Amino acid sequence: MQFTNEELKQKIEVLKSKLDVTVVAHFYQRDEVFEVGDITGDSLELATRTRDDDAEFVMFCGVGFMGQSVKVLSPNKRVVMPKIACCAMASMITGVQYDEAVSSMNESGITNDNILPITYINSSAEVKAKVGEMGGLVCTSSNAKKIIATALKEGKKILFVPDRCLGQNIANQMDLKSCVLGDGSDLNAVDIICFDGFCSVHQLFSLDDIAFYRKKFPEILIAVHPECDPSICNASDFVGSTSQLIKYITELDPEQKVAVGTEFNMVSRLRPKNTYILSSTKPECPTMNETTLEDVYLTLKAIDDGEPINEIHIDDKTQKWAKIALERMLAL
Repeated sequence: MQFTNEELKQKIEVLKSKLDVTVVAHFYQRDEVFEVGDITGDSLELATRTRDDDAEFVMFCGVGFMGQSVKVLSPNKRVVMPKIACCAMASMITGVQYDEAVSSMNESGITNDNILPITYINSSAEVKAKVGEMGGLVCTSSNAKKIIATALKEGKKILFVPDRCLGQNIANQMDLKSCVLGDGSDLNAVDIICFDGFCSVHQLFSLDDIAFYRKKFPEILIAVHPECDPSICNASDFVGSTSQLIKYITELDPEQKVAVGTEFNMVSRLRPKNTYILSSTKPECPTMNETTLEDVYLTLKAIDDGEPINEIHIDDKTQKWAKIALERMLAL
């Protein structure tokens, strides 16, 4: 039997009131899924806020690495996901590829003792654990600059994974030298060595898009996420994380036009007018949009039936070192 969205929402609310569960939803989720979240936010905010929540179950509406982060920080919680969707960027680096990146640095004469790895939170628990075991830590797009500034005090080469754009954009902001692993650069001549990963959604924005809006609306502001290519960030008026973009845009004069370079679902909820998508192609994250309202209902029903589905499990060693890498970030 097919239910309408309104019927599903009613069934979801009934199950939420009955079960010991907190539903959390990332900013990039579909509107109807976002609306049933008890806690909403970006990936780290959701992981830290659910750590302080008392519910036995956390249902995470997002992508796989986010559910893993909740489990890492709250190992005693039962974490389930309506869909264990795979973030394209996070899937670009496995534990094996991380080891290969370290080996490439070793071949250039940089020993492990002189490498300080930093992983963007958009990575698997396996990669976070490898970073933690090497003395490294996690960062987000909002705190990457602070994390890198602190890390540089150790006088080591920074291996930044997996997002080359975020690594290079932060390097540019700090007047540091960076390169992308495998581009032929002398690794000994740079401060930050970036793994060649990226967000496919944030690669959709182009300089032509910026030129189009600046020509159409001469007074428009361009605000983008640091997962965009450095050329896009350099041509924009504001560069910030998801939460920073929300704050910046919602505090603008209502008559100020702004074109935004980040995921469609979030942008569409920002302001009722004078807010534009910086792309001729709809920048919608396909994996974030896998989760449907029916998936949420069925996952809650499975908990109610005593047979939870899509539960996140992490082995003890990965749990230990990934948690250390996350806690090093939180300590800063």
